[in-house]
Order: sequence, then structure tokens, then C-alpha cells
Amino acid sequence: MPVIPCMDAAIQVLESEGVTAIFGMPGANINPFYAALAKSTRIKHYIARHEEGASHCAEGWARATGIPGVCVSTSGPSGTNFVTGLYNAFQDSVPFIAITGQHVRAMQGKEGFQAMDITEVVRPVVKRAYYVRESAQIPWVFRDAFRVCREGRPGPVLIDLPLDVQRGEVEYDASIDGPLEVFRPAPDARRIARALDMLLGAEKPILLIGGGAILSGACNSFRELAEYLQIPVVNTSMAKGGFPASHTLYAGEVGIQASTRSGNAAFLDSDVVFALGCRFGDRHTGVQDVYRRGRRFIQADIDPLQISRQFPMDLGIVGDARLVVEAMLAEAQRRGPRRQADARAQAVAAQRRALARRLDFDGTPIQPQRLFKEINAHFGPETIFTTCIGLNQIWANQFMEIERPGHFMLAGGAGPLGWDMPAAIGVKVAKPLTTVVNVTGDYGFQFCMEEWGMACQYNIPVLVVVVNNGNMSLIRQNQKYVYGGLRYEIDIDYPHGDQTENNVLDFSKFSEAFGGWGERVTDPDQIRPAFQRALASGKPAIVDVIVERDADASMGLALDAVREFEPVMKTPALTR
Repeated sequence: MPVIPCMDAAIQVLESEGVTAIFGMPGANINPFYAALAKSTRIKHYIARHEEGASHCAEGWARATGIPGVCVSTSGPSGTNFVTGLYNAFQDSVPFIAITGQHVRAMQGKEGFQAMDITEVVRPVVKRAYYVRESAQIPWVFRDAFRVCREGRPGPVLIDLPLDVQRGEVEYDASIDGPLEVFRPAPDARRIARALDMLLGAEKPILLIGGGAILSGACNSFRELAEYLQIPVVNTSMAKGGFPASHTLYAGEVGIQASTRSGNAAFLDSDVVFALGCRFGDRHTGVQDVYRRGRRFIQADIDPLQISRQFPMDLGIVGDARLVVEAMLAEAQRRGPRRQADARAQAVAAQRRALARRLDFDGTPIQPQRLFKEINAHFGPETIFTTCIGLNQIWANQFMEIERPGHFMLAGGAGPLGWDMPAAIGVKVAKPLTTVVNVTGDYGFQFCMEEWGMACQYNIPVLVVVVNNGNMSLIRQNQKYVYGGLRYEIDIDYPHGDQTENNVLDFSKFSEAFGGWGERVTDPDQIRPAFQRALASGKPAIVDVIVERDADASMGLALDAVREFEPVMKTPALTR
């Protein structure tokens, strides 16, 4: 068997696993890896400006391709800067591999320069952390990393490579090597039958689709099941687009913030809930007494430890989401022909329209609702959206209409500000012919805004739409209604309290400074033309939309206590 540099073997493993893009930055303690990467004709490297940005890019790429993404950095603080990205991917069950350089083995425990035990730092937020002690282990560690990423509940791993290990050699022959088998558990047929009994015996059953369904590729089979049984469907925020927004059985989104009125109403009117790939997060359930009252729950998840983790289930099913739905559909077909829609199923679409929030606001300052109306009207179903955390993301979930799974991405469990723009870059690298739009807030955008340099350097034409109101709007709303009207350190305009076009940060000029396209919009009738001009530029583009300063988003503590806010035109028109 040939003897080759062990980092050459690592790159060959990455290539055979389907990796075509890596996001990161070279450094002294990772340069042997980069020396091997430089020889690859199949993997393109994108240099990041910050390691956190690289990790978010890798996650976006992974979500878009279904293949574990890869980010790389050197040792010490370079590795610790990966922690936020690993944490987010761990919470949202996204497979990616973070590779870090490390000081030589002899310096471990001796406070050498940048000799940080990164495997211990990241252990709570990864599925596995590898500290590689022998060069001969390299091909096997990399193979196992891909298997661990994919198997069971997907998630991130970290591989830490001491410099002297990277410099070693290994016996390796790529012609007799390949990806390791990934086990996908099938559900117990008895539990599938019991789940059908519960759904068919219910008066008001409902199907709840979660993010795990998208990760497993279960959405098409899920739609077939809903149509066969004629049961209404609701989704969590992580599964927006997992069921088509225009489908006659689609009731809406459930939650105390990211939700629709029709989705919450349909859920509250149910008696049996079949939840697929849903972890019942607190921003989805709200007060559990309200969420659970009068309902029995069936939870299907690939991770046994998710079953009854938040509250006791009436029935748990362990299995890969796609295999669970396929088994459910087969059992339903075995029992009889496709069911006819009853009055409840027939009323779903009309109820969704009747409870829809109003979007058609004119005048200035622009109401956020109007911005999302224009987004819905301009971008087709093939567009992929990313969004951040804050009111911009809540409004996006409440107002946007998504038809396809995987076309609406957000940071759900960890909610790190700044995730969305680098993630959009990763998505665009993975899907260069697809329109990729990042909807973000003016404050959150600034967390990883340095990655605009990556987008412009490589001319990755993502479109960023900034919902610019000059403040931390989610925290402003919390201070206003929970802390007696407090308004403290949430304004980011110049000077505080004077929101004119000239006094809020101009993101269009920021984009132009990097060589991208930029345009500011203050007139609602110019929103769509600005989108057209941005896309026509062929460049990374930012459309900076000035919206009502103090607009609030509908939210509450329980599904039956969501407070609605009808926009009121109070703020004077912005100076033009």
C-alpha cells in the first residue's frame, strides 16, 4: 500500500465524501493541512474574516447540500471562535466538521503558545471531539467523523490535529476506501399501527412537521400521508416550507412568536397531535399547560432521548423520519382507500385566509408588513431564504410564504446573531444558480458583517435585505411590555432617538465599500424595483430598507394569549 503524507489522505477522504467547498483560514499550526488542500482540484477554499463566520458558512453549505460542511482554522483562539457555530449546529441538528490545528503533542499541558485543549472546550456542543494522536489514524478519524455527523440525530464534530501529527505519513490507498455505512433506524411496526389507530380514532387530529423531517428528506412522503388521511398540517419554525404554504391542508405555523394565527388556532382545536422530527422547544410550545390541554401526543424522532424529553408522550416512535412516514403511509394504504376530506379539512384554507395578518400598508415610514408583502410578491418558490434572530426573523416566519423544504433557514435552537449572512454565503456556494436572500436586522447583521468581505472577494452574489429600524427591536419590545416602558441601550442610530435617513447606519454604503451593490429604500413602492436592480447587478448586494422605528411583532407567553399589534402610523416620515 502506498505511503503518502497523512494530510493528503485527509483531503482524499473529504473529496470522496462529497466535499467541494471549505471555509476557513490558514495558520501556522494548520498549514500542513492547507499544503495538502492546495493540491486538490475538487475542493475550493473560501477565506473567512472570522472563524465564527466560517462555521456558519459551513452550516449553510451543509443545509443546502445534505452533505456535512467543513470549516478549518488554526489553534487557540481560532478554535474557540468555532464554539458558537458548533453550538448552533448542535441545537439545529446540522452535520458539519470543524477542523482545528494544534500545537505539537509535546507542548500539550505546558501552556505553549495557542496550545488550547479545544476538544474539552467544545465537548458539550458536538457529537464527538477527536484529538488525533497518531498520523496513521487520520483516514479513519475523518471517515468516522462523517459517519458520526450523519448517523442518528445529525450534528457537528470537531477534529483537532497537532502540528507534528499533520506532518506524518500514512499507508493509504483511496482506490479501496469509501464512506462508512450510516445506520438509519426503522420504526417498530406495532407503534406505527398504534399511531394510525390514534389518528383515525380522533375527532380532530393534526399533523405537526418539525425540522427533522426536512433533514431526513421526509417531506414528500409526509405530504402524501396528509393527503391520504386528509388531516390538517401545521409546522414548527424549523420546518417552514416543509409543507407547501399554498396547500389546501396547510393550516399554518405554531408558536408563541414565530407563528400564524391560523396555525395556532388549528392546533388549539386539535385532540391528537402526530409530531414528526419536532423537539417541542419552548418558543414553539409556550406555556405547556395550554399547549398540552385536551390533546394526546405521538412523537416520532430518530433520537430516543428526545422522546418525552419536554413532557410525557402518549406514544413514542423511534426511527428515521422518512422511514416513519413511509411506514405510516403503507399502513394507512393497507387499511383502506384514501379518505375523503371532511368539513374540518375542507375549511382549512378558508380559515388560513380569514386569519391572515394584514400586509398591505402604504406610506412612510415603511411598515415591516409591507416589506414582507413585497418579498412574497417578488421572489419565486425556488428562492432560498436565511434569516437571523429578532423581530426580523419573527416577522419572516409570520408573513413569508414558503413552498419548498429547505428554502427557509434560520438559527432555531441557539439563535446566534450574525448567523444568517455567512449561512447565506454557504448556501449560495452550494447552489450557485439559485437566488439566495438573507433577511436580517440592522443590529444582528453587524455581528458577522466582516464576512461581506468573503462574499465580495469571491463575487458570491447573495442578496441581503436589511430591516433597518435603528434599534434592537426584539429587546426594545421586551423592555416596553415587560419592564414598564423601559428604553435603555437598545438604540443604535446616531444620535439616539432621532431616526432620519441620515442618522441610521447606511448598509448600502457599507456594501459599496467592499465592492458590492448597495441601495437604500425609504419608499414602499421602490422596494421591488430595488430588488430587481440588486439582482441585476450580479454582485453581492445589500438593500437597506428603512422601516417604522417602533413596530411591534405579535407574540405572547401561551398559544391562546398571543398579543396582536395592528400597525399605527405614528412616526413622522423619514427625511429624504
